[in-house]
Amino acid sequence: MSQYKPLADYGLIGNLETCALVGRDGAIDWCCLPRLNSSSVFAAVLDADRGGRFVVQPAGEFEAEQQYMERTNVLQTTFHTDTGTATVTDFMPLSAGNDGNQPKVRGLYREVACTDGSVDLEVAFEPRFDYARSETEVESIDDGVVATGEARRIALSSPVDLDADGDSASASYALDAHDSGWFVLEYGTRAPREPEACERLLDDTVEFWRGWTHACDGEDCPFAGYNHDAVVRSELALKLLTYQGTSGITAAPTTSLPEVVGGVRNWDYRYNWIRDGAFTVRAFANLGDIQEAVDYLDDFLRLSREVDPSEMQPLYGLQHDSTYEETELDHLEGYRESSPVRIGNGAADQLQLGMYGELVLAIHQLSWSDREIAGDDWTAIREIVEFVREAWERPDAGIWEMRSGPKQFVHSKAMCWVAIDRAIEMAEEHGFDAPLDDWRADREAIKESVIERGFDEERNTFTQAFDDGQLDGSLLLLPLSGFLDFDDPRIQGTVESIREELTTDEGLVYRYEDDDLPGQEGTFVLCSFWLVDCLALLGEVDRAREIYDTLCGYTSPLGLVSEEIDPDSGELLGNYPQAFSHIGLVNSALYLHEAETGGAVEPFQTQSG
Repeated sequence: MSQYKPLADYGLIGNLETCALVGRDGAIDWCCLPRLNSSSVFAAVLDADRGGRFVVQPAGEFEAEQQYMERTNVLQTTFHTDTGTATVTDFMPLSAGNDGNQPKVRGLYREVACTDGSVDLEVAFEPRFDYARSETEVESIDDGVVATGEARRIALSSPVDLDADGDSASASYALDAHDSGWFVLEYGTRAPREPEACERLLDDTVEFWRGWTHACDGEDCPFAGYNHDAVVRSELALKLLTYQGTSGITAAPTTSLPEVVGGVRNWDYRYNWIRDGAFTVRAFANLGDIQEAVDYLDDFLRLSREVDPSEMQPLYGLQHDSTYEETELDHLEGYRESSPVRIGNGAADQLQLGMYGELVLAIHQLSWSDREIAGDDWTAIREIVEFVREAWERPDAGIWEMRSGPKQFVHSKAMCWVAIDRAIEMAEEHGFDAPLDDWRADREAIKESVIERGFDEERNTFTQAFDDGQLDGSLLLLPLSGFLDFDDPRIQGTVESIREELTTDEGLVYRYEDDDLPGQEGTFVLCSFWLVDCLALLGEVDRAREIYDTLCGYTSPLGLVSEEIDPDSGELLGNYPQAFSHIGLVNSALYLHEAETGGAVEPFQTQSG
């Protein structure tokens, strides 16, 4: 297991179609081509021996550090050896002038430059197609090698001769001060290889990221003093997880990175969850990325118009056409021997009632933008509400997609309340036709049911499910969603119970006590940010700030964070980087700002500073 790097040792690059994990040792250990939900070409992060990788690193001992070029997703890994210093610059091209739905150039670019002395370098190109299930053949061509397998072809151009040997290619060479060269991995179409063209693509990509990213003069920025750099890095990470063709956002660019090392909680997160919608919209809007928020919602509105609510899935592929069937890849040992490795996600077949509330909440937030809700949109919203009115009493899998069987989850019921509540608000605000008296009656019936069966009067706390004693981190969303006010004693009691029973001394929150799977998972980053939000709005601003700073301290050296944190070791756990976690980091910064300044930061209020 020593072959596996900590997740914090990885940076992420991408082109709004796919991503690659680049290790601090110069190894690309995860990349799916041509899209994020395609099969992998490099998967050493899931099997160090069989998965495949693309390595450029010094031949001997070295020390290394990584950084992103300022306000970009262009990654630089700098190696220090006894004889000199070299830097590998990794990126996937994007152009600020790209007006299509795909990158103009599909490729992965690696510039190697010696900045001091001389450095002996080693190159290992070991592609393994189709999650290492397909045979790979690597052959030499004029300026590099070509790899074929699974009826696919990729080509690597190289500044040095590569020795092709069966399913791999390698090289050793020396680089002197001020020397440089480009490795260009092509897939799908021919990519520019000449050094001058590579430099132009690098400049274009830097311009793209800097032209898009949140910029401010500091003092007037609502994120000033609130781990500003961490917020900007989260914004850039969220953009990397966006699929340009549909504006969908993947939960994470990886599959099967474990929530428990050696455990079975290993899931494929390369999908777009409806559940994440309202949080994502608020994060983009708070950052001033209004177009991203509107585009993201437009995709959901299209879905709501085309799909009957009873047939909606909790998650969708980034192109709306992915395969969801969950399969275990027994030939891969998993990250640090954590098996099974899974592709596909069986949660697509679950009933998750909470997603309807998230969808309507996200659409409700759309009313803060310039995009109007059209008649067809309102028809779709009405159909969602009518389905919720019919279905809210059913048990479901809940926000955490429990595999132990459906329950009457309190969060799910509360989000059904949210669906009706926000639809009523939209109808009243815009004069839309709706049976408002019936909706108000059902809204009240849901609240009464939750309070009667989901609240433990002896403990003064809401519980995970009806007639159930467990606590759940999702209960922190009850006040944040408006289900009950923050000054309600039942909310205050619930927050206090979660602090006492699910929270570590540092403020890291477990999402629940038990999910009927073996082993104990780590603390859940997003739940911890929800606690920050609640404490800030309850007036405990100093403690909220303390927990927020602690959470930011657990991010990787590059500012990336996974789904969970091991509270004992501080290790990042779960798929990485995780959109949910970065969304929480951004939104909590605004809650803190709101609490400390007395201002009101509303969804879709531009925060470009």
